[in-house]
Amino acid sequence: MRAVWITAAFLMLPLWHSEVRADGGPNHVLIVANKASPVSRTIAEYYARKRAIPASQVCYLQTPAVEEITRQVYNTDVAGGVAKCLAQGKLRDQILYIVTTMGVPLGIPAPGQMTTEAAAVDSELALLYSDMARVQRRLTGPHPNPFYNKREERFAHPRFPMYLVTRLAGYDFADVKGLIDRSLAAVNRGTVILDMKSDDDDPGNSWLRDAAIRLPNGRFLLEESTKVLYQQKNVIGYGAWGSNDRNRHERLVRFEWLPGAIMTEYVSTNGRTFSRPPASWNISTWKDADQPKWFHGSPQTLTADYINEGATGASGHVYEPYLSNCPRPEILFPSYVGGRNLAESYYLAMPSLSWANIVIGDPLCRLK
Repeated sequence: MRAVWITAAFLMLPLWHSEVRADGGPNHVLIVANKASPVSRTIAEYYARKRAIPASQVCYLQTPAVEEITRQVYNTDVAGGVAKCLAQGKLRDQILYIVTTMGVPLGIPAPGQMTTEAAAVDSELALLYSDMARVQRRLTGPHPNPFYNKREERFAHPRFPMYLVTRLAGYDFADVKGLIDRSLAAVNRGTVILDMKSDDDDPGNSWLRDAAIRLPNGRFLLEESTKVLYQQKNVIGYGAWGSNDRNRHERLVRFEWLPGAIMTEYVSTNGRTFSRPPASWNISTWKDADQPKWFHGSPQTLTADYINEGATGASGHVYEPYLSNCPRPEILFPSYVGGRNLAESYYLAMPSLSWANIVIGDPLCRLK
């Protein structure tokens, strides 16, 4: 068993005993930008200005502006750099939300399956709070999320020794600017679209069905047949199978997304890249004969497409998460419609950390 230690003197910080609770305010946000990426710096500046986040809570890293990095680069440049910002500003307990920006590395690749050390950078950063206290943990496989399904509790330190990490990313700055602007205009109205791939009791279908049961009457549309829903209007939420629904043959759903709308889907590689595919590209299958049709090593749907279409928040997977580690729609959507902010809603619904999951969006976004 390998354990993770971030070996730097400034990580040896005392545990504070006063509780810090989420109040949705900018004082709890740390923005992480990459000096090597102009778009990362631009996003950080724009978001800080729009949310009135203090300059002392913008953390600039110096790391390659690439999507994948080694574990060593993560430990030194990313985890070490963020920990240094937290330590120097005495922010470790004050910060509840870490917001990475496009241009900060996305994934840490490694061979293997459920025992792999591969992970999304953001999912590793979620455990930086306990890493800074030198709490030993395994690198292999998913790590249980202590906040998962704690629907009756507010996120707080030190009750939950983790950060809620989201990412501001899209195909370009215009996509991210739109996401931020929509988060500030979010209103609690509209329909959550829940699109099952069939009417059977597959776990993913059952979770979508349970989401409908837990949502208020008039706030959802549940499709239980093999029909794939496109061109829906007044959408505030979307849960589906994405390209893992064999009846879906179109890359885009072409929804009318309301400001504040969020989505999730059971897709292994939808967060694999934020590079823009050709306009002619479409989803296909994993068959070898279809390989020329793949984009960035996969035939599957892309999280960035939903942001580009007008969603305000989205989940994704940098690598294979397995169905059991995908966000649970029956927790996500009722939490969000019920008043939780975007970050709390996604992390309540996410079983694992130090794994493949990413969350795109402004953590402070809340339906009002």
